[in-house]
Amino acid sequence: MSRARIQAAFPRLRRAQFSLTSPPSNDYNCIAWAAGDMQRWWWPHRQSPFAYWPPTVARIMDLQAFVAAFATLGYAACADGKLEPGFQKVALFADAQGKATHAAKQLPDGRWSSKLGPHEDISHTIYGLEHGEYGDVVQYMKRRVP
Repeated sequence: MSRARIQAAFPRLRRAQFSLTSPPSNDYNCIAWAAGDMQRWWWPHRQSPFAYWPPTVARIMDLQAFVAAFATLGYAACADGKLEPGFQKVALFADAQGKATHAAKQLPDGRWSSKLGPHEDISHTIYGLEHGEYGDVVQYMKRRVP
């Protein structure tokens, strides 16, 4: 996806610095990327039989299901996306109707990293993706660095 197309989908990226950090790939998506899995696509839709979803988590598109999916990896809800040494963080996004749409993971320098569907991964500020195609951050989660 071109920089201009990324900025069209996420208008705040016009003012916030971001960089492309990988080539496009259909092997994984944003949820998998935030979960640390670059081998498979994570998504709860039953109509996506090729997509992985933790077997103990409901296959629905609401925030609670996404929180539960990350909880299977040791994440717990936290108050904010501030960098905390010794922890990994993820940010879960939802649209205006509350439908879960995206996950980003925090990088060691405090910036964030997102996989844009089948397109590239980008490094960005959390502000840069909000109010765009994915909606807004509705939940931060963290776990101790293994």
